[in-house]
Amino acid sequence: MLTSGTPYSIDYFNRRVLDEIESWPVGILADYMRLIELLAEFGPGLRMPHSRAMGDGLFELRPRGCEGIGRALYCYATGRRVVVLHAFTKKRQAISDRDVVMARKRMREVDNG
Repeated sequence: MLTSGTPYSIDYFNRRVLDEIESWPVGILADYMRLIELLAEFGPGLRMPHSRAMGDGLFELRPRGCEGIGRALYCYATGRRVVVLHAFTKKRQAISDRDVVMARKRMREVDNG
C-alpha cells in the first residue's frame, strides 16, 4: 500500500541524463512522466511493478510503452530528494553491468557531494 507524505523533489545527475529521457519514444516518455509523479509523491513507498530496489540504495524506475522499455536508475539524497543517475532504453532482458556500474559511481558522487 502506498502512503503519501511530504513530496520528494526530483533532480537529475546532469543534463545528459535528462536529455536521454527526453529522447525516449513518446509512449515510454509518457509512462515515465506518470511514474516520476508517483515517485515524487510516494518516495520509498513506490514499489513493483513501478520501482524496484537494486540493493545498496540504488533503485530503478520501470517505464514502458508500446515502443519498448525504459529504465531510470535513481537514489535518495538528503532533503527528500530523488536523484536520477542514469537512464536508457532496454534492448535486452537484463540491465547491463556497465549501466549499473555507472549509476553506482554517480550515486557515490551524490553521497559525497
